Amino acid sequence: MKIPRSSGVLAHITSLPGPFGIGDLGPWARRFVNWLSGGGQSWWQVLPLSPPGPGYSPYAGTSAFAGYPMLISLEDLVEDGLLDHQDLSQAPSFPDYTVSYESATSFKETMLRRAYASYDTFRPGLSPGLEESFAKFREENASWLDDFCFMAAFAKGRGEDWRRWPGPIRLRAKKAIQSMKRQLGPEIEYRAFCQFLFSRQWKALRSYANDRGVRIIGDVPIFVTAGSTDVWSHPEIFQLDERREPLRVSGVPPDYFSKDGQYWGQPLYNWEKLAETGYQWWIDRLKANLKLVDILRLDHFRGFEAYWSIPAGAKTALEGEWVKAPGTELFTAIKKEIPELPFIAEDLGTITEEVHELRRAFDLPGMAVLQFAFMGGEQSTHLPHNHFRDQVVYSGTHDNNTTLGWYLSDIGDEERNRINRYLGIDGSEVEWDMIRCALSSVARLAIIPIQDLAGLGEDCRMNVPGQDKKQWAFRLVPWMLNQENQRRLQELTEAYQR
Repeated sequence: MKIPRSSGVLAHITSLPGPFGIGDLGPWARRFVNWLSGGGQSWWQVLPLSPPGPGYSPYAGTSAFAGYPMLISLEDLVEDGLLDHQDLSQAPSFPDYTVSYESATSFKETMLRRAYASYDTFRPGLSPGLEESFAKFREENASWLDDFCFMAAFAKGRGEDWRRWPGPIRLRAKKAIQSMKRQLGPEIEYRAFCQFLFSRQWKALRSYANDRGVRIIGDVPIFVTAGSTDVWSHPEIFQLDERREPLRVSGVPPDYFSKDGQYWGQPLYNWEKLAETGYQWWIDRLKANLKLVDILRLDHFRGFEAYWSIPAGAKTALEGEWVKAPGTELFTAIKKEIPELPFIAEDLGTITEEVHELRRAFDLPGMAVLQFAFMGGEQSTHLPHNHFRDQVVYSGTHDNNTTLGWYLSDIGDEERNRINRYLGIDGSEVEWDMIRCALSSVARLAIIPIQDLAGLGEDCRMNVPGQDKKQWAFRLVPWMLNQENQRRLQELTEAYQR
């Protein structure tokens, strides 16, 4: 896949401003698109859109196919006739600078149920064709939607994932599930309606962005969580025991972020069983996500060549080992059904020549991160003079500190002096110096985290890998999307012909 020389901004939907405690797909998303377009940007990169599990990480979603209902815009539901302005006036106050997951979920859940009640009673003033569109959505997505909605309905109020459920339901006994579906009918229908609303609003937002010259980069985590619908629905394609608990789990060996490695804990794939199906689950997953975005970033791409396999219950990731994965065979099967392979390979971490060969064999652009550039000597592939055209360069990713926070807190004087000499700077505006460095790179695509454009410090970091403290809560406020930052971004974009 060849990406034209261009640039964009990384900002997750939850990080957008708005009145209801969490960013959504409504007016502020459209304003952000306008800000990007006005700044000369061609891409908006988001994180995974799936419903997050405990901890609210978008990389630990409860489904590889479903959307996160809390991203639904309540204001747009008013336009659809499903809610009244008076309904929204009941919203409590929310903090401006952080996502308030618990309180936002409580309020938005109430509003979404009210919207569903309006639809269910055919309230006058509803958008025309809503019922037909919902029926079509259910039919087109039945392969994953039915199980996801049943699971969400059954789990409501239990505070536990499916592995703690009664045996017949946990093991998917047909009669037990059919009986429970009859009892849970209205709740299942509500969950399906929320998925429909998410899909409808997301497609409208993507169309709005594309019409303004902004395309969307999505993100697919390589693994899914043990408590996800996917593991419950397809236990045969994962390494599970007879109780359907993971036998071996995911993670990475010691790296930049952790001296003991990272113990992620997701179940590993049974690649032999997947091969018997022609890797159909993976193909279906990628096709479903490509209905939402223009390009997909494949998280932890090196895991498609070899993955770090840790015994379930191990104390640290140090107990793991590398195991070969069917990379070439997998991507050959994918290419037969998705010939253009619109993917970015996240080839960060412990990368071998075999991983590079896999990426090159399928013409996938890799990644370079400027914050990693000054750690590995002159041979570092992250150094700008070692970049290549088929690459995506970042000042930092969602896992990195902000550039300002990194420069002030994460590195020592020696490394700081090296950066200053390399870039010819004094460090007084390091975030914009790194933005300039990224945009000037020979790499065809440059992506800048919104925190760097706004000059934000360590307290605005999105995630600290391998730590359990509260993450994923960064949120923009309107002043961060000011005209001066937009103007500077546009000027640099034009100067470096992006």
